[in-house]
Amino acid sequence: MHQEWIWGLAGGGLIGIAGAVYLLINGRIMGASGIIGSVVDGTAGNQTWERVWFIAGLFLLPTILSFWVGPRDNFITDNLWAIAAAGILVGVGTRLANGCTSGHGICGMSRLSLRGFVATVFYIGAGGLSIILFKHLLGVV
Repeated sequence: MHQEWIWGLAGGGLIGIAGAVYLLINGRIMGASGIIGSVVDGTAGNQTWERVWFIAGLFLLPTILSFWVGPRDNFITDNLWAIAAAGILVGVGTRLANGCTSGHGICGMSRLSLRGFVATVFYIGAGGLSIILFKHLLGVV
């Protein structure tokens, strides 16, 4: 098995465990876009610091692990405009879909939510179409 696949499997497992722990402790779905959105728009209320630490963990844990296992090639383009545009489009898409892949794909599908399955099909489809368009047809990525 390719090492990249092992890292992907390990990362997916950790996200699944994090989603289960978040649900067990907080009684809420771990939707990263909802957590980030509530901090940005100020609707987190008395849960602001809990959510800020959650977001910090999303950035800090991979950084800390990279010192232990070394840097990984992430296959992302060097085109910063493309990365920024992708981030904005993902943010807009998660707002339109009322959730992101962690909320719908991981937590929603594991709870057998029809809405989670439908949203995930559209996320994966949009991602595939984006690769075809931006990488293979336009050559920007």
